[in-house]
Amino acid sequence: MENATDILIVGGGLNGPALALALAQTGHTVTLVDALPQETRAEPGFDGRSYALALASQRLVAQIGVWPEVADKAQPMLEIKVTDGRVGQGPSPFFMHFDHAELEEGPMGYMIEDRYLRAAFRNAMEASPDITLIDNDRVIAQEVGPSGVTISLASGQHLGARLLVGADGRRSGTAERAGIKRTGWDYGQTALVCAIEHELPHGGIAHQFFMPPGPLAILPLPGNRSSIVWSERTDRAGSIQQLDEQDYLAVLRPRFGDFLGAIRLAGDRFTYPLNLTLANAFFADRVALVGDAAHGVHPIAGQGLNAGLRDVGALAQVLTEAKRRGEDLASPLVLERYQQWRRFDTASLATATDTFNRLFSNDHPVLRMGRDLGMGIVGALPGVRRSFVREAAGLTGDLPKLLQGQPI
Repeated sequence: MENATDILIVGGGLNGPALALALAQTGHTVTLVDALPQETRAEPGFDGRSYALALASQRLVAQIGVWPEVADKAQPMLEIKVTDGRVGQGPSPFFMHFDHAELEEGPMGYMIEDRYLRAAFRNAMEASPDITLIDNDRVIAQEVGPSGVTISLASGQHLGARLLVGADGRRSGTAERAGIKRTGWDYGQTALVCAIEHELPHGGIAHQFFMPPGPLAILPLPGNRSSIVWSERTDRAGSIQQLDEQDYLAVLRPRFGDFLGAIRLAGDRFTYPLNLTLANAFFADRVALVGDAAHGVHPIAGQGLNAGLRDVGALAQVLTEAKRRGEDLASPLVLERYQQWRRFDTASLATATDTFNRLFSNDHPVLRMGRDLGMGIVGALPGVRRSFVREAAGLTGDLPKLLQGQPI
């Protein structure tokens, strides 16, 4: 067996590297296998993809030593405005407005471009003597034994560890090979993702505009730029994606409005289908799942990466505490603690995003009246509004130490 380590992680996106760094800090040896070439991960050009890091997630990124490299490239989110309306008619007079001034801790979160966050994770992993990186290779088999797990790679390598972690997305091969089934459904919606440059400053304000076909999120980036996540019915989204830049903008403008002045595209355009997919278990024999491998939800609240980083914080803490007690890291008793910690929270998030999408992605007059009144009431009640602000910042629930800004 080659390269036996404490923990094998499959998946080089963001959750896998974050977990590798968190574990290496507490004395674990880690091997991370990424199917993509290193050159692809390190591509420096702006392609339009960005992430919303809640304040709690930013604390984790800081605790694992990555934040100093990206802090000057991040845009604080100071306010969130949530409105309802129809294309070309503007928003409803009832809305929710959340301001970071209602928090003592600082901004509710930060927007950061994919290229900067990935590069920072990569640099930190390469600097760690306890992390071994394997790029441009994929897992084709995994086998569990009495004291460890072995994976076989397409290159012919065989790697061993005490625990295997799947951070390999919604179609997780790790979960499938472990026999973990999934529950979920398709929304019949597709997200159109891009970035825009605009004439007027955004003031650090994030906007969520609910329309009958699906929500439109406008998320502030550094400078006069914003990230767009725009949901449409799948058949319509495919047609929009095929348009040239000017026609694409002609479809976007009535949805976007003119409050930021003239707009134009910056970077590439992407689409991805929207669905709900939950693993029926977060662990199997010597296998654990994090991020989208465990739960993929609708992006309506921008919580996908934040939920994954909560998994990272929880699993790193559970494994580190087990190591200090001399327990087998991959024993069912240890992994059950991780599942109990994270499963209710992720089920609640899935239920909330699913309910919001179904409630708002329609033009039913009774539902429209009810949700508009509901937003007006929430916006008028300081105590309720503050609880929403703390939820948006990721500060509610049983937070792992890393997300509290504390070392494990």
